[in-house]
Amino acid sequence: MTTSVKQILDQKGHTFHAVRPTDSVFDALSVMAQFDIGCVLVTDGDRLVGIFTERDYARKVVLKGLMSRNVKVGDLMTSAPFTVTRAHTVDEVMETMTEKRFRHIPVVENNKVLGIVTIGDMVKSIVSQQERTIKHLEHYIAGDLAAE
Repeated sequence: MTTSVKQILDQKGHTFHAVRPTDSVFDALSVMAQFDIGCVLVTDGDRLVGIFTERDYARKVVLKGLMSRNVKVGDLMTSAPFTVTRAHTVDEVMETMTEKRFRHIPVVENNKVLGIVTIGDMVKSIVSQQERTIKHLEHYIAGDLAAE
């Protein structure tokens, strides 16, 4: 059985953290540090307008010698980020993350942010599915299908 993004969000929750494009990079980093997360979504009201990640900070602030208190998130965020819906499968999301080298993908439907999925969520789901398959095969080999 293929796991969907909906199932991932149902297990982990729909919580996400966001900042405004007008917030400073320092403010975004503070949120990321407070919640021990690698990115924040950038919203204008309820509308997703971007994503700001640790990678953005390292490449667009630190390497350019900018001061995080003086730069706005909107100036450095990844605009119009790639998104998925609850109907996407773990395999589809993992393929996209691998191809595009993403670690975080917002889940959006009808222009509303429903949460975020990470590469860690995908790996955890795949490992869990493999463990279930192994248990099923062990029971099958032992002739103990009724024990499931």
